[in-house]
Amino acid sequence: MRPARAAERSGIGQQLAAVLFDFGGTLDGALPWKERMFRFLRAEGVEVTPERFDPLFYRADDALVGAIPDTLSLRETVDRLAAGVGVALGLSDALVEQVARRFVEDTTRCVRENLSVLSALARRYELGIVSNFYGNLPRVCEDVGLRPLFNVIVDSTEVGCTKPDPRIFQHALAKLGLQPDAVTFVGDSLPRDMAGARGIGMAHIWLAGETTSPPRACCADDRVIRSLGELAGLLL
Repeated sequence: MRPARAAERSGIGQQLAAVLFDFGGTLDGALPWKERMFRFLRAEGVEVTPERFDPLFYRADDALVGAIPDTLSLRETVDRLAAGVGVALGLSDALVEQVARRFVEDTTRCVRENLSVLSALARRYELGIVSNFYGNLPRVCEDVGLRPLFNVIVDSTEVGCTKPDPRIFQHALAKLGLQPDAVTFVGDSLPRDMAGARGIGMAHIWLAGETTSPPRACCADDRVIRSLGELAGLLL
């Protein structure tokens, strides 16, 4: 099937040339980093409520933005993130190390499960990443084997703006030399990914993940998927 036919079948448009993705919670599995960290802490017996955990995670997360070298690996990044959360919760170094290890193993496993569909998409479209990250996203993508598949990797810290700001999407489009109507965006966040893509007139596919109730898209004609594997039926 030619790309134009695949795009027409998806309902996205007949001239689809590229697909952009979020990273955390999308390419590495339909689970945001906050939720992944929370689950592994609870699995290790840490008794903490989401109401207490969420602000602690966000503080540890924010502390890394622009404060780490662009060469920092995935494991080192997660180590620092887990350490920040661990200090806030008064956890032992051994427990923090265990959570970080499980976090990285799960992230890597999820990426590997998505490589087949991403490789197929890369043979048909240009691919890119637009992510709110710490400044080292290209290195992290290299660690998990994603970097060769992507023509463009846009890290919010490097460009100085975050989703849903239209400028971060426009930065990716400029690098690809494409207009919004030739691209679709795939992400897990309604307020950041879907709203941001909608704001510049870009089609968008919501990765709703494990939501228990039927997911409601932000726009009437949006596609909603539970896993990246479902993109094969939409775009290939």
